[in-house]
Amino acid sequence: MHTVTITWQSPVFDDLTVGQLYEILRLRQQVFIIEQDCLYQDVDDLDQRGLHLGGWENGELLAYLRALPPGVSYPESSLGRIVVSPAARGRDLGREVVRRGIELNLATWPGAGITIGAQAHLEVFYQGLGFETVSDVYDEDGIPHITMRYQQ
Repeated sequence: MHTVTITWQSPVFDDLTVGQLYEILRLRQQVFIIEQDCLYQDVDDLDQRGLHLGGWENGELLAYLRALPPGVSYPESSLGRIVVSPAARGRDLGREVVRRGIELNLATWPGAGITIGAQAHLEVFYQGLGFETVSDVYDEDGIPHITMRYQQ
């Protein structure tokens, strides 16, 4: 049985160490660009405006998401770049990082709501965490997406 000893942190951009930033960008590139075979501009000038929730174990980034304030991507606050390291899959870290992201956004921007642009194949996953689909399927960088809002 694997004992989970994950440390969760949610620093603003300027409080990330160079090493943390490198690991975040490496994991996002590994999954979103290489694994999903999707060429897109990951470094999008929004990282500086958000909180960076990461689950770290022995110096390795296992799960991550970016939380953005209201008015940046949507009128509501948002969660994005949600990713679990391929080496850490099967440990329920996807649900854990999203749950923690919801708590982070609700505490940081109370009353603002939360909207996400989710990959369409993950609709049921996000519904199970309290999100409701509010758009038709649309194409984003060659991948079907839907807009979802968190329902308190």
